[in-house]
Amino acid sequence: MRIVTFGEVMLRLAPEDSLRLRQVIPGRLEATFGGGELNVAVSIAYQGGESAFLTATPDNPITDSLIQEMRKFGVDDCLVRRVSSGRFGIYFVETGANQRGGTVVYDRSDSAIALAAASEYDWDAAFAGAGWFHITGITPAISQSAAEAALASVKAAKSQGLTTSCDLNFRKKLWKWDPHRNAVELARETMAELVQHIDVVIANEEDADLCLGISDDASDVEAGQIDTAGYVRVARRIVEQFPNVSKVAITLRESISASHNNWGAMLFDATTDESHFAPLDGNGEYSPYEIRNIVDRVGAGDSFAGGLVFALTTSELGESATAIRYAVAASCLKHSIKGDFNYSTRSEIEALMRGSGSGRVQR
Repeated sequence: MRIVTFGEVMLRLAPEDSLRLRQVIPGRLEATFGGGELNVAVSIAYQGGESAFLTATPDNPITDSLIQEMRKFGVDDCLVRRVSSGRFGIYFVETGANQRGGTVVYDRSDSAIALAAASEYDWDAAFAGAGWFHITGITPAISQSAAEAALASVKAAKSQGLTTSCDLNFRKKLWKWDPHRNAVELARETMAELVQHIDVVIANEEDADLCLGISDDASDVEAGQIDTAGYVRVARRIVEQFPNVSKVAITLRESISASHNNWGAMLFDATTDESHFAPLDGNGEYSPYEIRNIVDRVGAGDSFAGGLVFALTTSELGESATAIRYAVAASCLKHSIKGDFNYSTRSEIEALMRGSGSGRVQR
């Protein structure tokens, strides 16, 4: 199945290892590409699927480099729109360690996609031959024009019969385009309209609250307390409020420190009213991956979304219990990889699903 994603791609500038920006500027930063929807498209292509990325970028050598990078991964670049107005967005990232959390600094105002109007996109051409469309809550947070384009995109996708998915991805630093409302108010109003056209919602507990106003008090992820029943209640409330939603995936991250997280997820299937957790122990009980010495957690949520979409569109992985196991394993491996993209193959992900998590050298 051809899968189309839509959003902004940025230059990612990062110090080496866990250095801070003030330690290295002036000096060298590593430049790569990143952005939620492109990260998903890369995961799908790298794992053997067919993906295309729709965006607007300036017509300059940075976009030339982007096209080269997309082709390296096998992501179709035919939907990249080169435009004359706007700039290439940038974000700076510091990798956290131990009790010091990571930080992100955005420099993306007046980017090409922020200025592009919904009418500038040829949605019919973008979705021709596709079966699935993915977007995130980052795109409508960028600007009013981007929010209008995001809404137009999901409406067009549904009108052409595509399955739609959205990772809510609340970003407080971005929801500022309406000075009359605060970030949460603006996000909730905008995302409530967009989610009316979504089949598969992807979120964490905080996203569901800040984007949709749906929460449960049973868990405290920062204190390392997970009540799995609470996540099922959140998923059911999402489906009750948005009956068009057929599946809700919620990631379960317990942050012991920046370097040590427990990681798992749940997939609620509204058609069967069943919830599936992963990973599971030998008794079939939820038992998260314990991830120590995290290399880079930026992009881990996108690797989860990419793994989930790939699994749900792959016949032998498409059953809900299998799909969530695959997605969690994919995103677990991403924590060991620097940069936004998940350089994990399908065979590596399936090996972890089968319990091969020792990290031994493969000779």
